[in-house]
Amino acid sequence: MIIVYAESIDGNFKKSTLEAVSYAADVAKLTNTGCVAVSIGDIDDSKLNELGKYGADKIVAVKSDALKQFVAEAYAKALANVATSNNASVVVISNTYSGKSIASRVAAKLGAGVVSGVISLPDTSSGFKVRKTVFSGKAFADVDLTTPTKVLAITPNTFNISEQPKAGEVSTHDGGLTGADFISTPIEVSRVTGKIPLTEAELVVSAGRGMKGPENWGMIEELADVLGAATACSKPVSDMHWRPHSEHVGQTGITIKPNLYIAIGISGAIQHLAGVSSSKVIVAINKDAEAPFFKAADYGIVGDAFDVLPRILEAAKKLKAAN
Repeated sequence: MIIVYAESIDGNFKKSTLEAVSYAADVAKLTNTGCVAVSIGDIDDSKLNELGKYGADKIVAVKSDALKQFVAEAYAKALANVATSNNASVVVISNTYSGKSIASRVAAKLGAGVVSGVISLPDTSSGFKVRKTVFSGKAFADVDLTTPTKVLAITPNTFNISEQPKAGEVSTHDGGLTGADFISTPIEVSRVTGKIPLTEAELVVSAGRGMKGPENWGMIEELADVLGAATACSKPVSDMHWRPHSEHVGQTGITIKPNLYIAIGISGAIQHLAGVSSSKVIVAINKDAEAPFFKAADYGIVGDAFDVLPRILEAAKKLKAAN
């Protein structure tokens, strides 16, 4: 059986969750078995049923007031217990912040091999092999898993969401949890609201010190709004408190993989490129023709951001109006 963790926030499934369920359903086809989605927390049954649309034969809900907030140890134990009761051969988890914190825990509890950053369906022609990114996305590694149970943490924005309707029968499970699984619990959780999460954004508009100050960020936000994109920034910008740290992308910030990444006034230091190099298309705008970003970009514009941006914004508005 293929088990997939259906991550949710505030009672809603994330885009990355639907990608994971679709991926798990495809793995189930490859291995001639079924797909079971596991939801942990407080989710309405009507929303649980939606997972069947993306290939889940069954949905198991682990509900408890104690699980309304994410607790890594408790969530990992509940997922591992459901996997064991369903004789899981593969456990699929999206490699999000929450996913990263439970993947290794689940693997340890199941005695399973674990691969994070997976970007391919398994090759089962001779064993069980998956491909993952290494060296901050600069290279790939093919990994053979030989354990009876495998844990795969897949990279968000890598796999398509595909509708492949199944029965999606909903059942419950107590998770096998005790008070000892809640030794540490969150007191308060603060989330940015009203914005597209960077890790799920397909379009990202990012800027650096070339914007000269936080007072000039209105152009960045306006362009992002017109394009339906998320906003991001370089590390120096977040360090100077021009923008919140939640927008910092790079080796020491958030790693993203959008379809389009527009970098404005960012030189393109290797630490920044490490977090964005997996973007499908990169556009760099910089007045320095020797900026390192141009070597990594698919398209480059040499020019002052304060001259180029208004033109791009005007063109984007015309395109949006025409469509």
